[in-house]
Amino acid sequence: MRQIVLDTETTGLEPQQGHRVIEIGCVELLNRRATGRHFHYYLQPDREIDEGAAAVHGITSAFLADKPRFADVAEEFLAFVAGAELVIHNAPFDLGFLDAELARLEGGRATMRELCPVVDSLVLARQMHPGQRNSLDALCKRYGVSNEHRELHGALLDAQILAEVYLAMTGGQTSLLPDTHPDGAQRSGTRTQSVVRRLDDDRPPLRVIRADERERARHETVLDGIAKAAGETGCRWRQS
Repeated sequence: MRQIVLDTETTGLEPQQGHRVIEIGCVELLNRRATGRHFHYYLQPDREIDEGAAAVHGITSAFLADKPRFADVAEEFLAFVAGAELVIHNAPFDLGFLDAELARLEGGRATMRELCPVVDSLVLARQMHPGQRNSLDALCKRYGVSNEHRELHGALLDAQILAEVYLAMTGGQTSLLPDTHPDGAQRSGTRTQSVVRRLDDDRPPLRVIRADERERARHETVLDGIAKAAGETGCRWRQS
């Protein structure tokens, strides 16, 4: 499966008020492994940047003065995401801005959801961790993904961090290894070393310790608390 983890930075919060995309960052995953390919541009928005937005990402109009416009990179962007599933944190925000940019192109374009299937990692996180904070920073802390180098928001950096968080959320992989091969081997110089440790065939069977009645009752009490905190979302562990 080919996935593109995507993030944007913008001049403000509302595309309906004419706010524009000023940075696009995309990271490619193939079969849940980073390929090392990415798409990244800063963009000239032809309008001022709101002070609140600038405080978040630190991008200035002066910096963007000589950058390409969205129309200049649109075909390259669409070619990069074509055929992929998009992974976006709080997808309606980014998709709303990208759809507005596509609509401005000569002849218009289909919406992003019409072009690509989309996974909203924020929705996924809320389902997995009801009643908890699920911002990207909170998820980094929860899954042990380092974001110490993230002083300001940046589309490519945030896409790279989100890729690691998404892999940890959905399968336990917590680091991106662009030079790791699908057969489980990792290159080291000119040699290929196995990163899979195989257990002996004659190893003793694992001991299974089942919960007793008291432990099961305590578990149900914890689930009751989760269900109460989650409200209408309910407790995921009780959903069939």
